[in-house]
Amino acid sequence: MAPLNKTAFHFSQRSELLDFLLEVSSQISRTIELEPLLETIGNIIGQVIPGTLVAILLYDEASGELKLRHGQGHREELLRNLSIPLGEGITGVAAKERKAVVSGDVRTHPDYLAAVDAVRSEIAVPMEAGGKLVGVIDVQSTEPDAYTEYDQLLLQLLSSRIAYAVENARLYQRAERQNETLQRLAEISQQVGLLLDLDALLQKVAGILHGYVAYASFNIFLVDERQQLLKHRFSLRYDERVHFADIPLGKGITGHAYTSREVTRVGDALRDPRFIVTHNDIRSEVAVPLMVQDKVVGVLDLESEQLNHFTDDHVQLLGLLAPQLAISVENARLYEELSQRERTMEADLDAARELQSFLLPRMPAARHGLEIEARLAAARTISGDLYDYLELDGGKVLFAVGDVSGKGAAAALYGAMVSGLLRSLAPSVGSPKQILRLLNQSLLVRRVHARYVTMMLAVWDPTRHVLQMANSGGVPPLVVRGAEAEDLRLEGLPLGLLPLASYEESEVTLNAGDLVIFVSDGVADQTNGSDEDYGKERLAQVVLANRDRTLAEVCDAVLADVTDFAAGSPVFDDQTMIALRVQP
Repeated sequence: MAPLNKTAFHFSQRSELLDFLLEVSSQISRTIELEPLLETIGNIIGQVIPGTLVAILLYDEASGELKLRHGQGHREELLRNLSIPLGEGITGVAAKERKAVVSGDVRTHPDYLAAVDAVRSEIAVPMEAGGKLVGVIDVQSTEPDAYTEYDQLLLQLLSSRIAYAVENARLYQRAERQNETLQRLAEISQQVGLLLDLDALLQKVAGILHGYVAYASFNIFLVDERQQLLKHRFSLRYDERVHFADIPLGKGITGHAYTSREVTRVGDALRDPRFIVTHNDIRSEVAVPLMVQDKVVGVLDLESEQLNHFTDDHVQLLGLLAPQLAISVENARLYEELSQRERTMEADLDAARELQSFLLPRMPAARHGLEIEARLAAARTISGDLYDYLELDGGKVLFAVGDVSGKGAAAALYGAMVSGLLRSLAPSVGSPKQILRLLNQSLLVRRVHARYVTMMLAVWDPTRHVLQMANSGGVPPLVVRGAEAEDLRLEGLPLGLLPLASYEESEVTLNAGDLVIFVSDGVADQTNGSDEDYGKERLAQVVLANRDRTLAEVCDAVLADVTDFAAGSPVFDDQTMIALRVQP
């Protein structure tokens, strides 16, 4: 950060102070990311307030503690581990009483928590945004009586401006975590969606979930309506299989999740009368009903040894995972029965595959200044991927590549519904992002548990030679110009999950001979025996090597290379591809 213009911070005129505050506002508004923002704030404070140590502590509502998020002059160990309850230490008192605390000699201050022996003076000022505690700014000095009333007033002026910037950065960080939650959901769903052995399924879910939610105990109870019990099915405690007693329906925190059909989170289990003690060290618990077609089939229960351990982010992830897990559990329970009907099912699936092949659009070889080619290789008999081609008014053409969550017939049926909605909405809508927004709303009206779709949508305008694009979680396209390949960046949330999702739109101007390659994540994410992804870089290399061949040969070369790359590894996802080339 460039030094502030002021070299002496006792402002003789009000206008100088206002100029300084405007300069501070300008610097802290340059980033919305929390860590760079805290570093900027720390540098500003270090320049204007004399001190050896500068710390920014943020308030954690879940734990009720201040956590050190940025420090200058502090030991690394302290930066990683320092948490201060409200009311403890000078910073804790400042946070609890919502007022500045100044100590000219910390050795005589009753609330001082010693961290550095050489410290003699300390000033702590709370940060508030809209009446909400955000955190505390803390400055310490090795000199006694280092801080004046002027320093306190200046730090209070800074804190009032800094608090809103920090709160906005935390909101942005929370939004980023929500997006990560959706990515984690897709990862978990992809890895467990094909497992039909119940023990293997639950072992896999427990292992993956522990990477995102650090629990002490993972438990699955399945509903036995005849005996009116939640029957214990699977438990993992510190990586060891354990056994729990069955629970009567409606009893305990898990029973409440069953009867209420809602996620039940308890921050202090020992204070909750519903809590059933399984181990003396358990302090918090969260129970999630597993529902299939409005019927509770079981309960997922997590326990922790820490108070208030399970956060809103944990609850959101578990709530989104629960429908997929419920379906997976039911599929595993019904596996034996379904296996006995395998031959009949195979005949039905063959018929469905034939029908699906007729439902897929017939791509013209060339149209509206474009050469066009498409491929779809199903991971199963029928595909959960979809692609579409639709001519719009004004000579424009719509292209779509989508991937429905899950696999098999259910995913294919959902995909058919998505295609029908897309074809009904697109002709009356002006842009790709508007189409995605309306399609998302339509899918939410027809919401199906554990189903959503990612989609890359593009509209070709031959009059301007422009490709307009919007994305809802799909794989961004690859643009090949001569001997160069450009991997476009375009992001968005999947369709059918969140009601307030919005979508960005970008466009690229194409020239004669340019290639555009759309693929589903079944191509980019295909793994080999070393668990490496095929990836966009290898895709670009194959397309560049074959760019002078026909589009059909380009598509065949890509899919053949994906097969060679997999080298016999299982194909877990459908592979879909649309290739476009601008004609002279």
